Amino acid sequence: QVQLVESGGGLVQPGGSLRLSCAASESTFGFYGMGWFRQAAGKEREFVAGITWNGGITDYADSVKGRFTISRDNARKTVYLQMNSLKPEDTAVYYCARDRSSGVHRTTLGYDYWGQGTQVTVSS
Repeated sequence: QVQLVESGGGLVQPGGSLRLSCAASESTFGFYGMGWFRQAAGKEREFVAGITWNGGITDYADSVKGRFTISRDNARKTVYLQMNSLKPEDTAVYYCARDRSSGVHRTTLGYDYWGQGTQVTVSS
């Protein structure tokens, strides 16, 4: 059973930064693409960023492009989401997920394992 554990969430002021981490339990981590999604209260889960198995290709939602950066360290079996210039509308529970393939998908159907989520709150 694959386990994904997110960390790094918290309360931050507008304009601030946070770095989320997602640690995987599986030894095959490096074969799969990974993604970050978020879900705000009362809204559907939405794609934030994705990265292919070797980090060669990244993809971002328009709402975070230029502010967020996804990266991965296959030796540490960890994927990261660096979030800068945070806005109140970034407030949500953030989830990492393992892609079903080595690539990147923008829909939840493209992912088979999910973490438990970490809360990010942007407020003054």
